[in-house]
Amino acid sequence: MRFERAGRVDFDADGARPHRRAASVAIGRLQSVWVPAAFTTVAVGYAAYAACWPSAQLWGPSLHRLPRGRKLLALTFDDGPSNETPRFVETLGTLGVRATFFFCGLNVERRPEVARDVVSAGHTVGNHTHSHPRLPFCSFSNVRLELHKAQKAITRATGVRPELFRPPYGLRSPALRTVLPECNLLGVHWSVIGNDWKCNASEIVRRVLAGAGDGAIICLHDGDRVNQHADRGETLRAVRRIVPELQDRGFRFVALAPGAGKPNRPTE
Repeated sequence: MRFERAGRVDFDADGARPHRRAASVAIGRLQSVWVPAAFTTVAVGYAAYAACWPSAQLWGPSLHRLPRGRKLLALTFDDGPSNETPRFVETLGTLGVRATFFFCGLNVERRPEVARDVVSAGHTVGNHTHSHPRLPFCSFSNVRLELHKAQKAITRATGVRPELFRPPYGLRSPALRTVLPECNLLGVHWSVIGNDWKCNASEIVRRVLAGAGDGAIICLHDGDRVNQHADRGETLRAVRRIVPELQDRGFRFVALAPGAGKPNRPTE
């Protein structure tokens, strides 16, 4: 039932103006949509930060740089051991540098002798999962299986049980809060990445030199996920330019120490 007042403005039977009632309904509907969406956005942002941000500690303790003030750098390589890894070991030996290699279990099973050579050369080895999956999309049980299988494969091949872990693609999973302590692993991210899977040597050099400040952890690759063959010639050429340049700037390269995330004594 509607009433006329002053011949112009309609009112509902309860005295409310129709346009105000419509606005109220519209606001209610917007709130029902946008309030949950806002909470969803916050949750997604939180998850993205926890999964990807190098310094995030929300899903397990993680190291992304060394202590400042000592002009130390850590050179790290992912996805080995591969057909290219012996060339990296030879190059690093020539340069007088120790590094940290994050191994995939499947690759270690394929090339156990290469994994042993890396350890014999004085480098640190870490866990990079067994098959290089995207951990945020894995179930809790699969995350656990990936880390435990890699630990077993690396330990069996090298006699060294890893105490450092790097997630494939730099993507963490909330399961790591439980699984990392189970395996006595410390997460390691990076502060500089060369994008060497897609860049030529000059671009890799440019990226690394631009970001390699005091305490930086540099991420490069000696393998290609769990593919049987890798071509890392551009990375090797970049390493041969990066290391001498940074040494000339007064930096020293160290392998990451197991456990507490502190560097080993540098190789002079």
